[in-house]
Amino acid sequence: MNPGARVPAWLIAIGALGILFIVVPLGGMLANVDWPHFGSLLAQPASVSALVLSLGTSSLATLLCVLLGVPVAALLARLRFPGQRVLRALVLLPLVLPPVVGGIALLYTYGRRGLLGPALGAAGIELGFSTAAVVLAQTFVAIPFLILSVEGALRTAGSRYEAVAATLGARPSRVLLRVTLPVIAPALVSGTILSFARALGEFGATITFAGSLPGTTQTLPLALYFQLQTDPAAAVALSLLLVAVSVLIVGVAYLRRGRMRVL
Repeated sequence: MNPGARVPAWLIAIGALGILFIVVPLGGMLANVDWPHFGSLLAQPASVSALVLSLGTSSLATLLCVLLGVPVAALLARLRFPGQRVLRALVLLPLVLPPVVGGIALLYTYGRRGLLGPALGAAGIELGFSTAAVVLAQTFVAIPFLILSVEGALRTAGSRYEAVAATLGARPSRVLLRVTLPVIAPALVSGTILSFARALGEFGATITFAGSLPGTTQTLPLALYFQLQTDPAAAVALSLLLVAVSVLIVGVAYLRRGRMRVL
């Protein structure tokens, strides 16, 4: 503990209670893991298929978050225009919406009978209840995390370095790639990792828009939910795997951020 820090005893007590509130349930899950058969439970074909599908769709969703989220964050941080606050509230809305509501919105937009469904169908594109629907659902709920991280970093960094580069004759695209992105790299990396973690754990929007078809749309959280009803031991094993992956992702995010601050 920092010897110069003075923290009230009641704050420490409440903080300890909060830590226990988070940690004890994890201990309860660990106590119910079928350790002798842990490996065989994870090696079940349905579990392996769900894990592979989750990692693949989450990676694609994260890529979409970066490709779409960075420009949105740049517009919100660097431009001033009427309705900007309303636009910011709208793009961050998935943070507070129940995921099922997001899934319904996607279904009635991109589904067969949705707003864009007939046009997509005429082009031979069927998104609803497909692997592509999983990616869209994960992107929808995860992209606000990247937008928040990048927009905050852009506002904190200011625009003085970009202004200097512009006065030296650099074009806007060159300024973005050689000045802006390196300056906000720690926030971009952490936002990307957190977006991946959110996409990996997505459930509500996915099951509403994509369903739960084994091998096609049944991601790890969905497989976990259904196995809880039929095979609780396998569900607990999958839960532990998801916790381990999440801890690894968060650890990498903070380790990466710490290293970049040092540099």
